[in-house]
Amino acid sequence: MHELSIALSLLDLVAEEAERQGADRVLEIHLKLGPLSGVVKEALLGSFELARENTPFAETQLVIEDVPVRVLCPTCRTTRTVVSIQELCCEECGTPTPDVVSGRDLEVVALEVQ
Repeated sequence: MHELSIALSLLDLVAEEAERQGADRVLEIHLKLGPLSGVVKEALLGSFELARENTPFAETQLVIEDVPVRVLCPTCRTTRTVVSIQELCCEECGTPTPDVVSGRDLEVVALEVQ
């Protein structure tokens, strides 16, 4: 389960940023997560709970925003959601496309500190 190593790395990153900002506490970590990131949301949340135990982040909450898979459709010439993550086709016209615009995300977007 590589989500535990991701959770531990996330806490290391947050610790460095909190120190840089001179924050006493980190209340929330906001993360964007796409289905093509290779990370299972529920496993990451569970791993984060485990990783934060007995650390200065024991009360910190992990807030995950789900990012949909979106592709650039060559037929519609615009960004569209896909039929499914197994079938990277435009939801509107059905054209297959390999041009993924979003959905691979694993990004810390904000920290709520005190």
